[in-house]
Amino acid sequence: MQNRPASSTLHLGARDVACLVARKGLAACIAEVAQRIGQDFMRWPAFDKCARIASHSKDGVIELMPIADPTLYAFKYVNGHPSNPRSGLPTVMAFGLLADVATGAPLLLAEMALATAIRTAATSALAARALARRDSRSMALIGNGAQSEFQAVAFHQMLGIRTLRLFDTDTGATARLLRNLQPWRAQGLETIVCGSTAEAVRGADIVTTATADKRLATILAPEMIEAGMHLNAIGGDCPGKTELHAQVLRDAAVFVEYAPQTRIEGELQQLPPDSPATELWRVLRGDHPGRRDAAQVTVFDSVGFALEDYSTLCFLQAAALEFGIGERLQLVPRMADPKDLFGLIADASERAPAAPVLAHEAAMA
Repeated sequence: MQNRPASSTLHLGARDVACLVARKGLAACIAEVAQRIGQDFMRWPAFDKCARIASHSKDGVIELMPIADPTLYAFKYVNGHPSNPRSGLPTVMAFGLLADVATGAPLLLAEMALATAIRTAATSALAARALARRDSRSMALIGNGAQSEFQAVAFHQMLGIRTLRLFDTDTGATARLLRNLQPWRAQGLETIVCGSTAEAVRGADIVTTATADKRLATILAPEMIEAGMHLNAIGGDCPGKTELHAQVLRDAAVFVEYAPQTRIEGELQQLPPDSPATELWRVLRGDHPGRRDAAQVTVFDSVGFALEDYSTLCFLQAAALEFGIGERLQLVPRMADPKDLFGLIADASERAPAAPVLAHEAAMA
């Protein structure tokens, strides 16, 4: 689809995105987002890239993730606050914007918490398809929080994973995961609840770590790693937060999205700045072989990168137009004379006064 400057912006709220996913189907959404991400990684040099801009506090992190190619500019606002569920809020909340580079006009404004979960799972499966052994059929899923269902569906549908070995210190999270995976379990996906990380990873072809605690943790120790494993480390995504013992990284072939960002936020923050790491786009383009043999241990040290959000926003825009979902917002002022910004005040004064919602809120403050 050709993007044109627009006087209005397509808006997708949380219900709109959920409706879109329900209409298309979760597995189909993951597969299409993975395809788009793969295609965009293949044209890596075309993007203007930088590490995300993060504001850290004792409670969590708030981040901006910008990126652009010659046609479209995108950014995502996203937070990560592990204690939020105790206050009735999600750990992760996000929205993103897609704009026309030629004019700066905002084309799409979308809620992206659900979309981020889909793109994270899609990226994980895309990387595993390039790096894991072809005969991988079992996966350990350590951390059964909000991301776990999406990882499970992605690996089941895109890599043919037949057995999931599950562990979380919160047994309620694992119970919820089992309930939500019931449709896939009915189709033959085997789930095994384990009593520890060590038990869960034993014999697994792929290990996905998706824990939420913001701390330097050792979820996977060297003695747990078996020859030929592929490790999908997605929980460590900010300074001071890790999941893998440093020796696991030293003994493995490490692959990342965007090295300047991963060395700050990912598992690689534990190693010297010149430690070996290969960016995933090089593998997808055939510039690097990826896994060298069946016994090699590979690690995808994934922290999430803005290119994946760009791809996801493009997917949301196309799917919303396909299904007629969303509404138009007037984010950009309409002016008879585009240079007469001051004239907006006169135009507004001639209209009937708006409902005094803000005045009421101010009085209650």
